[in-house]
Amino acid sequence: MGRNPSALSMKMCNFGRFDPELSSRGVKGLQHGSKLDQAIWDEFHQDMERLYNEAERAVASSDILLTSDEQTELIIPEGVNVETRGSSRRGQAFFRSTVLSAYNNTCCITGIDIPKLLQASHIKSWSASDPATERNNPTNGLCLNYLHHRAFDEGIFTIDTDYNILISKAAKEKYSSDVFYDFFEKYEGKRIALPGKFLPSKEMIEYHNSKLVNY
Repeated sequence: MGRNPSALSMKMCNFGRFDPELSSRGVKGLQHGSKLDQAIWDEFHQDMERLYNEAERAVASSDILLTSDEQTELIIPEGVNVETRGSSRRGQAFFRSTVLSAYNNTCCITGIDIPKLLQASHIKSWSASDPATERNNPTNGLCLNYLHHRAFDEGIFTIDTDYNILISKAAKEKYSSDVFYDFFEKYEGKRIALPGKFLPSKEMIEYHNSKLVNY
């Protein structure tokens, strides 16, 4: 954005003086700003959908992730399907950025640390999650590589509420190759690498596991 963190923080305080929600709580923003601040506020305050979409595009097109010293109490954006030419998930850029940052850009199973090979996997599926409190909640996420993300969704493996890895009995009976052992079975009983913050929700894990069989 061409601004250092302090300048960006001050700019947000400039906008704070226009926010009626802050005013109702007795919070005042900085009083000395430019006319452009007022113009930007007026433009986007009346069209928050556009503002949100612009922010989503900016985050999705960048490699910026939250650092470990970022605030831990986040305002979680509501997760809804947005109809464009297809269907996209609002808040996914936030979810990915927050989850990958919490796990230090490292797969919690294999230790792979190449961001382009990593995904933020939902523990409780997107479709089953509450839009306001669960879909984009980083405690509903695991940082996994593409392969293990798909395997987790398919029930080939899961984790228990002590964060230990469990492999499906059905999968072990069906697949006996060295490849299956190397990618999955050898991790059984081991604990995932836990994030620096936003520990996986045990409630979400219990829900996920309630949908599985043969464990």
